[in-house]
Amino acid sequence: MPVLIYIVVAVAAYLLGSIPFGFLVAKAKGIDIRNVGSGNIGATNAMRVLGKPAGIFVLLMDALKGYAAVAWLPFLVLRIVNTSAANEMESLPIVAGIFAVLGHNYTCWLKFKGGKGIATTAGVFLALAPWALLVALIVFILAVVLTKYVSVGSIAAAIALPATVWIMSPHNLFLNIVTTALGVLAIYKHKANIKRLLAGTENRLGKKSSAPEATK
Repeated sequence: MPVLIYIVVAVAAYLLGSIPFGFLVAKAKGIDIRNVGSGNIGATNAMRVLGKPAGIFVLLMDALKGYAAVAWLPFLVLRIVNTSAANEMESLPIVAGIFAVLGHNYTCWLKFKGGKGIATTAGVFLALAPWALLVALIVFILAVVLTKYVSVGSIAAAIALPATVWIMSPHNLFLNIVTTALGVLAIYKHKANIKRLLAGTENRLGKKSSAPEATK
């Protein structure tokens, strides 16, 4: 039964994380967000292409699905199955968080091409490690303010979050390893941004983009 519960939660979290809010909001406005701006379905590209209100909505919804996958989904499944093994599955929310981020990054609804997982990861760690997330958020804001590049802020936060989790939760090895892996994944998903940063062609904060670029 515990293995089955892990499988059910993983699949449900993946499907929840795979809801492509950026794509859906843009589609409602008659735009395929994959063909404009950076081609990314996340909040940053949505904000550039669709404007701040739409971008903020996408940001909040992407974060909410990560939070819901961790804070609500596992306990809902456990309540439905009414298992007595709940105390033995403390890592269930962490597993849910992993698959929520994978769902966002590799959504099955868009041929497994999704976003970069920053907002969804933030929602996941709002539930798992809120103080570490706060530190990462401060690092993100400082990096963006200093450089005017959202991508630099995202990469800096992807480094700060696992470092802070390791410091704050040194005995939770599974959480530390998962956080590090998600940080590495987030940086990997920014590989196109890193190339543009090195080439000096990365879009700065506040610059509206409509010309198609290579999909991130």
